[in-house]
Amino acid sequence: MKDLIIVGAGGMGRSVYNTALQSCGYGKDYKIKGFIDDDLNALNQYKGYPPIIGKISDYCIRDNDVFISALGNVISKKKCIESLLDRDAEFITLVHPTTLINCNAKLGKGCLIDSFSVIGADTTIGDFVVIGVGTVVGHDVEIGNWSRIDGHVTLVGGVVLGEEVCVHTGAIINHKVCLGNRSCVGAGSFVIRKVQAETTVFGNPAKRFI
Repeated sequence: MKDLIIVGAGGMGRSVYNTALQSCGYGKDYKIKGFIDDDLNALNQYKGYPPIIGKISDYCIRDNDVFISALGNVISKKKCIESLLDRDAEFITLVHPTTLINCNAKLGKGCLIDSFSVIGADTTIGDFVVIGVGTVVGHDVEIGNWSRIDGHVTLVGGVVLGEEVCVHTGAIINHKVCLGNRSCVGAGSFVIRKVQAETTVFGNPAKRFI
């Protein structure tokens, strides 16, 4: 049985801890060893969590360790994970048991798929992607590495997301719309046309934020 370490002990880290407890591999494939976070006091005011066992920047990786990311900012997440990968860290994918995964969907490594989500047929999800609670990913969707899809988002069939994309809570991305690398969609937005790389949009219909 592996020792699971959660990277990040903030609010998302505490949520990921609960997802890990409920996921199918808990107690069979892994047990939870603790958190790593560069703020060693991040859990001081919270009870009932395993300890912070070191900093992300200098944690000494053991042979039995496996990791899951709980970092919300996609840029910081990529930087931290790459530093761990350079030290031969192994990342696992966590899928909550209430998630519905349809035929031929492909999940990359290090992904987190939270509760009551739906992953459509023939969808491809890259590495280190986070999909929040109650999100619907339609058929034939492509999601690039490092992206973050918050809770109650709908990605309609054929949507294509580049790498390091962030889609915030409740947004809807319409059929076959493409979101460029490092683009961002504001909460509650309805996106009906292509979003260029490194662009933030919001509203209904979503427009570029200036």
